[in-house]
Amino acid sequence: MKNKITILILVTLFLSQVVLFAAGQAEKPYPTASDVRVIIPKGAGGGTDISARGLLQYLAKQIPGINFVPTNKPDGGGVTGMVETANAKADGYTLGMVTVELAMFPHQGKSPVTFENFESIAAPIAAPAALILPASSPINTLDEFIAYAKANPNTITVGNSGMGAIWHIAAMKFEEAFGVSLKHIPYPNGTADIVAALLGGHINATIADPSGIKGQYEAGNVKILAMMADERSNLYPNVPTFKELGYDMAIRAWAVLVAPKGTPEPILTILREAARKTYDDPEYINYFVRQGIDPVKIIGPDADEMMKEDHAMYEVMLQKVK
Repeated sequence: MKNKITILILVTLFLSQVVLFAAGQAEKPYPTASDVRVIIPKGAGGGTDISARGLLQYLAKQIPGINFVPTNKPDGGGVTGMVETANAKADGYTLGMVTVELAMFPHQGKSPVTFENFESIAAPIAAPAALILPASSPINTLDEFIAYAKANPNTITVGNSGMGAIWHIAAMKFEEAFGVSLKHIPYPNGTADIVAALLGGHINATIADPSGIKGQYEAGNVKILAMMADERSNLYPNVPTFKELGYDMAIRAWAVLVAPKGTPEPILTILREAARKTYDDPEYINYFVRQGIDPVKIIGPDADEMMKEDHAMYEVMLQKVK
């Protein structure tokens, strides 16, 4: 009998230790493993890559024991990387960046995933479109540009990043808002070609992210008439916004750090709170300013709302692309 009691006590003690161990494991905060893979759906060295790596570098300072491992997956215009992130296990150990193309590609038959496949963590950038002209242009204000475009339909040549791409859509939104017709000239190889055409007199204007022309702007070779944003840029404080000039228009090129849909809320909270602290780090802000990028402070649900709004807007606008 005494042996049975002894065995029962030992078994009880053993089971209690197992329960305590399991509870301790369950309560151990994220991350329990150090490496967190982050899929970047663009090539190394581009704006999305620079922004993602900057965010991760400073985000890691706020989460003890974490090691973000960026992986570039640019195939398919970024679709491959975004799909891989969406299909990853929702455990916090695979995250990804998604870009504004996430709001566009589904309506063009290029991607099976949308904003609904992800949980937003933080958006480090949401670059507004800007109306950019050569410094030699006689047009100096947004209202002058609108008046000239109305008086001379299909005359002003405007460079964009390719038919159906974001800056083409921005120019189309401009036409729709002001009842004008512009002549669209595509430069699918990117900003460098647009800037060369602008400075060479081959086009009259462009509507694009101003970060790609910052050097030319500072050199006095181009001018920015206005930004399609709600607030003035810290990098271009003397440039007015469309909104302050009386026109409520906003087009932005964003990138958002996300997790797969279904990632536990406690993990998302840790990541979002870390991002909130990161946004106030002066070193983090300086990192972006050195790259010619004006960082934004968009967290979680606000990023979801931004992506949802743009998804709906591009659904309408892309139907008008001919």
